[in-house]
Amino acid sequence: MPRYEYRCRTCDDTFELSRPMAESGDPASCPAGHDDTVKMLSAVAVGGTAAQSGPPAGGGGCCGGGCCG
Repeated sequence: MPRYEYRCRTCDDTFELSRPMAESGDPASCPAGHDDTVKMLSAVAVGGTAAQSGPPAGGGGCCGGGCCG
């Protein structure tokens, strides 16, 4: 089950919750019981892929490999 990181706006605490992806946007109370929390972006979501030098590599197939006229 994925883990999501949240920050409490009231006490400025950060905490993690394990919950199904379908519930990732649902409200979450902090461990101190405050309800004013926001879901933080994870490093994986922000990180992306490493910078490429040059054009992206073709993946083969008709439309990706350049065989379509």
